[in-house]
Amino acid sequence: MKKAHTIYEQGSHRWVMIARDPTKKGYLIDTNEYLISSDDDNLLTDPGGSEIFPAVFSALATITDPMKINRLFASHQDPDIISSLALWLDCTPQLRCYISRLWSTFVPHFGGDDHSLVPVPDQGMTLPLGSREVHLIPAHYLHSSGNLHLYDPDARILFTGDVGAAMLPEGEDALYVTNFDQHIRYAEGFHRRWMGSAEAKHDWCERAAKLSIDMLCPQHGAIYQGADVMRFINWFAELPVGLSTFRGAR
Repeated sequence: MKKAHTIYEQGSHRWVMIARDPTKKGYLIDTNEYLISSDDDNLLTDPGGSEIFPAVFSALATITDPMKINRLFASHQDPDIISSLALWLDCTPQLRCYISRLWSTFVPHFGGDDHSLVPVPDQGMTLPLGSREVHLIPAHYLHSSGNLHLYDPDARILFTGDVGAAMLPEGEDALYVTNFDQHIRYAEGFHRRWMGSAEAKHDWCERAAKLSIDMLCPQHGAIYQGADVMRFINWFAELPVGLSTFRGAR
């Protein structure tokens, strides 16, 4: 069963992690979802696949009214990211989903239309959220050709989709990375295989290193915080990725 965990709170502004599910079926990849609330504005990032919609909805219901979620953000087009869109729209027809412009005609195969989908330009955009702003920033080719990350400069949190993801073994379910050297072993094969562009990787690392980040929150695995954020960025910068690493990668 998924559970909701508050990872940041300041006044009416709150980040909640809908954590991994230790009871999930083994043939499904485990995912994290994140709710950002500011005043009466509620945005759910990478809301997940249709098969876990009931679990995500139930976890959210322990802390808020899921029917009040008025916006979704999808970092890219994968089914584990956004195939639950039609179910969310059944609950809240006026909901808007922000996604790269590249996928605005692909994602409607899961659900939605040109009214519910807001195409984000390649350069990203600033999104008002309650009394604050968050930034949708480019992360193209990491791994999707139309890929975006979400940055909250007030909370100093960067939501990174598949960047930073780790395929944790059964029993490893901590919310935060506690031993970077041990944890990163579960991230290496995934990043070597799924991050297709060394040029895009270096561009992202340079830009991420200039941001003030207290927490780096991937869609799979545990959250990096404190010094582990820069440790990850430096590790990723040095990691060989793309076609040249295909042999032996998972």
